[in-house]
Formats: sequence, C-alpha cells, structure tokens
Amino acid sequence: MSGRINFILTVALVACALLLVNAQYQARRLFIELERAQAAARQLEIEWSQLQLDQSTLAKHARIETNARRDLGMVPVTPARTQYLTMGAN
Repeated sequence: MSGRINFILTVALVACALLLVNAQYQARRLFIELERAQAAARQLEIEWSQLQLDQSTLAKHARIETNARRDLGMVPVTPARTQYLTMGAN
C-alpha cells in the first residue's frame, strides 16, 4: 500500500511541476507580448504628436496665404477692385 501512495504522490508531484513550468512559460510569453504592445503604443503616441504638429503647421494663416498667392495666383482685394451691388426699389 505504501508503494502505491508513493507512486500516486510522485505522479501528482510531476504533474504539478509540469503545470508550474507551463504557467511560467505562459507568464513570460504574455509579459513579452505586453512589452511589445506598450512599445507599439509609445510609437503611436509619437506619431500622433508628430501629426498634430504637422497639422498645426499646415493650418497656419500665413502658410495658407503664401500658398494661395504662389500656387493659385491670388491677391488681396483692394477697395479699388471691389464692386458693390445695390438693390433697386421696385
């Protein structure tokens, strides 16, 4: 009977050891995955900040005016070039 108990305890001990090794492996794998996800999140934050900076630069009034003058040939309206329309009384 003692030999049978020893065998059962040995099998239980080996099973627990295998489960422990598997749990440690899974924990390491998940930790590595977490670190990769955090690194990707940091990279996305950097890209987001750069996009916000680009957007603020591109939306500045002086830049828009310069592009309108250079690319579209637009000029500011002067009072001499302004035409006023009036509605006549019927």
